[in-house]
Amino acid sequence: MLNKSGKGTMVSNLKKVSLILLSGLVLVSCASKESSLIVEDDLEIYDPYEGYNRFMFNFNQHFDDIVVNPFIKGYRFVTPRLARKGIRNFLRNIKSPVTFANQLLQGDVKGAEVCLLRAAINTTVGLGGLIDLAGYNGLEYEGEDFGQTLAVWGVDHGPYMVVPFLGPSSLRDYSGYFVDGMADPLRWYLFNIDERDLFYTKLGADYVDIRESLYDTLKDIRQNSLDPYAATRSIYYQSRRALVSDQNMESGFNTPSIPDYDEED
Repeated sequence: MLNKSGKGTMVSNLKKVSLILLSGLVLVSCASKESSLIVEDDLEIYDPYEGYNRFMFNFNQHFDDIVVNPFIKGYRFVTPRLARKGIRNFLRNIKSPVTFANQLLQGDVKGAEVCLLRAAINTTVGLGGLIDLAGYNGLEYEGEDFGQTLAVWGVDHGPYMVVPFLGPSSLRDYSGYFVDGMADPLRWYLFNIDERDLFYTKLGADYVDIRESLYDTLKDIRQNSLDPYAATRSIYYQSRRALVSDQNMESGFNTPSIPDYDEED
């Protein structure tokens, strides 16, 4: 049971989420795209803040060189590949309630069913999710977030954004990540029992896991692209389109070939 303080905080947070999301959707629908619309490999990319985004992209690359990449190299050195895979499986498993909710919001009943079965199997006989037994038995993981849900509902990306320390996304997708974080039942529970540090630790683990999975792809882009900013932007849009199209396979929409972010050399 949530105490009164917890209920008040949750209601206040939900109001903030609604206002932020509403503001984002208004910006998406009202912004003029004519002067900043880029058509690239059959992708429409709206990048009205390209000057700022390029500056922030360079800033993030310097931050990666100084802080993130050395940490990821150390993480890989001290953590065997199998252990890193187990951590990734665990993080995916505890995110199951959010994934399940987004599956339902997208009208993907079969996907929601698979998500429930995966959570049940991996939580019980998969050692809390460290071992993806469900995946070994044909119930493949399918990541879902509220940004994808908004896309299925017909909401456009809106402006492309490069955020300090976090990297590339779009107004729609960053709004979606924010909603997912605020709506996460694990967050509600840990905040209600005054264990916020555990939730922030989980966010930190998510960040490390994502950056570790992207390390080789980003390194390849920097070494082999004439314009790493444009290449990263294009790959981001391709990957998001592929993720969204997984929810609309009956439409016959063919997704482009993109790097597998979960693979390592």
